[in-house]
Amino acid sequence: MNNKKLKLTDLAKLAGVSTSTVSRALNNNPLIKQETRDKLQHLAKQHNFSLNTAASRLRSQKTNVVAVIINFDGDTEQSINDPFLLKVVGEINLALNKQGLELLLSNSFMAGDDWANYFINSRRADGIIVVGQGKSPINIEAAANAGVPLVVWGDPKTPSNYPIVGSDNFVGGRIATEHLLACGAKHILFLGDPAHAEIAERYRGYLAALAAVKASPQVVSIDITSSAAYLGINQLLVEKGLCFDGIMACSDMVALGAMKALKERYISIPNDVALVGFDDIAMADISHPSLSSIRQNTQRASVLLVEKLLAQLQGETAQSQVVDIELINRQSTKR
Repeated sequence: MNNKKLKLTDLAKLAGVSTSTVSRALNNNPLIKQETRDKLQHLAKQHNFSLNTAASRLRSQKTNVVAVIINFDGDTEQSINDPFLLKVVGEINLALNKQGLELLLSNSFMAGDDWANYFINSRRADGIIVVGQGKSPINIEAAANAGVPLVVWGDPKTPSNYPIVGSDNFVGGRIATEHLLACGAKHILFLGDPAHAEIAERYRGYLAALAAVKASPQVVSIDITSSAAYLGINQLLVEKGLCFDGIMACSDMVALGAMKALKERYISIPNDVALVGFDDIAMADISHPSLSSIRQNTQRASVLLVEKLLAQLQGETAQSQVVDIELINRQSTKR
């Protein structure tokens, strides 16, 4: 037999399995046992067999591609350059690759309003993972209602007809604020955008912690970027002076922007203002002073996002799930 002209059916006969099994194994489909995949891939290599992936996808009507949409709001300057978003996307990519799937990265601006048509009906992807709930769930709900296999990184306590994986943002906001109170802060500022779904829960946690000690809330509502935080803190200091001694920032990038504004005015952290962020990005540990933060278990969440999407692709239902959070205490809150 001429190895260069070996067909899929020939390889299946050599292995004693069906052509669909060979095709799935060579596509690294997780439905085929790893041992069988390894055996068939080795056999294909021995016989110089190269699977025509494009033709295989046409026959199966599957792309083995998952669209990962970064869900930006229309009025935000937040971008894919955000270190936390890069971290989440990188870990989702690893989790997808382990299941033999490829990642197609997009954002909500590129996808438009009709995600079902743009990604699924056009066969760009088999399913969608959405990173972030944003301020409005309209596009996510429309895709879910259209029967698109879909899972969202967000706040898992949000009522929905699609699975959401993420941290308990309410608890995170409460823990961060309680930590600031324990460090002696009495006038704690919330820095972020409470209109955003996940951040709204962090804000609720902040309010709950303050209510428990009968403290008054202060809010500076800003875009979720370090530059917006820098400008917001500077404006507040110009208008009202140092009217706060603690900041519960909705993200680490927001916290770092606030930290820059405070340091430029020689306001001591944590002696004058204690500061807690949210996400525990790598920069939190190497900033000066190092930033206390709420760590989200994005690695575990990424595995769950992929598992729940695969379940839907196989006709099963999937439920929302909470992943653990942890307060990381660093120099920005130590007295």
